[in-house]
Amino acid sequence: MPPGGHSLGAGRCAGGGHHRHTAGREWSPSEGQHRHSAVPLWCKTHFSFLEGASTPDELFATARALGLDALAVTDRDGVQGIPRAHVAAQEHGVKLIVGSELSIDDDSQLVVLVQDRHGYANLCRLVTRGRLRSPKGECRVGWSEVAEHAAGLIALWGGAGSLLGHASATTLAPTTALLREAFGDRLYALVARHRHASEVPLEGRLRRWAERFGLPVVATVEVLYHDRTRRRLQDVLNCIRHGVTLTEAGHLLRPNDHHFLRSSADFTRLFSDDPAAVARTCAIAERCTFSLDQLRYRYPLERLPSGLNASQWLEELTLRGARERFGPDVPERLLARIRRELELIRELDYDGYFLTMWEIVQFCQREQILCQGRGSAANSVVCYCLGVTAVNPQEVDLLFERFISRERAEPPDIDLDIEHERREEVIQHVYRKYGRDRAAMVANLVRYRTRSAIREVGKVLGLPQVGLDRLAKLTSYHGGLDEQALRDAGLDPEAPVHAHLIQFVTEIQDFPRHLSIHPGGFLLGHEPVHDLVPIENGSMPDRTVIQWDKEDVETVGLFKVDLLGLGALRQLHLAFDLLREHRGMPMSLAEIPRADNATFDMLCRADSVGVFQVESRAQMNMLPRLLPRTYYDLVIEISIVRPGPITGGMVHPYISRRHGREPITYPHPALEPVLRKTLGVPLFQEQVMRLAMVAADYTPGEADQLRRDMATWRRHGPMEGHHDRLVSRMVAKGITEQFAERVFDQIRGFGEYGFPESHAASFALIVYATAWLKCHHHEVFSCALLNAQPMGF
Repeated sequence: MPPGGHSLGAGRCAGGGHHRHTAGREWSPSEGQHRHSAVPLWCKTHFSFLEGASTPDELFATARALGLDALAVTDRDGVQGIPRAHVAAQEHGVKLIVGSELSIDDDSQLVVLVQDRHGYANLCRLVTRGRLRSPKGECRVGWSEVAEHAAGLIALWGGAGSLLGHASATTLAPTTALLREAFGDRLYALVARHRHASEVPLEGRLRRWAERFGLPVVATVEVLYHDRTRRRLQDVLNCIRHGVTLTEAGHLLRPNDHHFLRSSADFTRLFSDDPAAVARTCAIAERCTFSLDQLRYRYPLERLPSGLNASQWLEELTLRGARERFGPDVPERLLARIRRELELIRELDYDGYFLTMWEIVQFCQREQILCQGRGSAANSVVCYCLGVTAVNPQEVDLLFERFISRERAEPPDIDLDIEHERREEVIQHVYRKYGRDRAAMVANLVRYRTRSAIREVGKVLGLPQVGLDRLAKLTSYHGGLDEQALRDAGLDPEAPVHAHLIQFVTEIQDFPRHLSIHPGGFLLGHEPVHDLVPIENGSMPDRTVIQWDKEDVETVGLFKVDLLGLGALRQLHLAFDLLREHRGMPMSLAEIPRADNATFDMLCRADSVGVFQVESRAQMNMLPRLLPRTYYDLVIEISIVRPGPITGGMVHPYISRRHGREPITYPHPALEPVLRKTLGVPLFQEQVMRLAMVAADYTPGEADQLRRDMATWRRHGPMEGHHDRLVSRMVAKGITEQFAERVFDQIRGFGEYGFPESHAASFALIVYATAWLKCHHHEVFSCALLNAQPMGF
């Protein structure tokens, strides 16, 4: 078989007919079995930051509509868009080919496509090497490094950004020989056509080079948007990327709108003189069999005592902690729950994750760093016994299945709050313990909101900065931009440039601008993390970060460890030190007297300035209305002043029922167990999930999807799809439509900021502790508060 040639088999993709451009070899007749089929092999999503102008979902939906069977995503210098593309590909039934466009250190480019799992690891390693040596946001690799990582990859070399555009064949010979030896028949000459005049002589040189070195030619279009109507937005993105206005951009912009996703028939017509090059797109697609589903992730194992496996060691630590928490004779009821939790943890192979969190807490205790677990981990008695959390789930009746369940089959999420001034010590401990190749922080995806879009798009359009700042300040964080907003800012909505501003600001909403760093999320791996996802430098010293954010990590099924900073814990630590030093009072969170009447009296008077979570004006207004007298009342207080209960109209009914001004009723008898502790009014995210399962017959899987959509509806808009299902099913069960609509409104409010009961339960401990200090040791409380600044508020 000649270089680059292989049988296409009976697949749907191929080209047909005789062609004069054979690129150094005769075209095999087997390549002509299926006319008018092609696969786009060079596509950039909006994760090629400020270059691609379409989302992965838009590209794959369009590919499906055009009848394409496969699509390659080749974002610049990484795989940052691959998890979203993987989901979109599955939803639309189009095969995803994973790849990337690499920036070479001689300012040329190379498109690589992943064949198999080994090739994917090589791509991630190669990008990692280029990223870690470069400033943040940049990546450069050398040809020798490309050759070292060639196994499992297909290389497409050519296009306007390659050496082929200006180098002589003699100059190219050493690099070509290097790549031919490394890639073998997986090296192709890339011919791209966008109807640019400059492409004609370039293609001639490229074909002569390919013929000289015996390389097969493959036809491509650099796809930057799913529809040609996005061309103008792509121009705007390009200008933002290069820091110029549209009038200054010149040759930085593509000369036309031919970078759109084409149908196979359209693509075949574009390369009608070279059907073999079209056929090879399908041959290459068939060679690429890798999917993200093939990733196999193993959590790193902790050092274990001799003779014990991870499950046995976790069980021993849990039972030891249970005796410390509950006394030497642990009640059988608690032992039964501990056994049930441990059995599920063992079944889902999560033992290592719990041991890691225990080890980090042990490090904090050794170094006298105050920390406390929160989030859904507070639903776990095992976490409580390990000392990871301070909330006894038995006291608050928290649902363990909100933390871990067989149905969800997703990794648990434990948030560990650490006093903010010492969090870096814990982060560096994790780096030291696991090594930089097995530990990296999770990215945070910085997206365009209306205000940032107004400022950056307006600058590209050449609008005055003063007017843009005024317009941005008059626009809400999530609200869009319309003609009325322009009028309010003193701008003329009839002016063409302002119409363009509205259009581009609307189109760019939620586009990713760049990767930042998550406040404290770590990805840990038994194998090197850079075999799963590339690692790059963070903007902070001594920080390395992966190219995926928390949603991507969850999509791929990886474990994330969250180490978050909390100023209130620093304040408490300083206060305890002052009490010990000046009053001779050893004190800790566990030793603060519980159910202190004077503390609750102070809170009922709204004397809460400086008290964690309840010092806002809204909370100070609620305290005299709620009149908290118990720890669980503080859980309610934290949660009730939130958009979810407020927009759902749940606040006034709860207050009235609490003080006996209206009877406690339930919309359906089946909902009484779900709503009893909140007097028949849903206030927590967990209750909404339970309510959907009980009142609307949601399956556990549907309830989990509801939870996800509750957190992302503003960004992605999936919540409306639940409306009819929830309301109609509740009405069918005899629940009034009015109540059903209120529940849906509350769910939608949770999408902006819903507070889970487990979070509130953990925070309520700190609320009480800071309030007790203020009540009984005001000068210590105030001194610690000042010394802990800045605390972020």
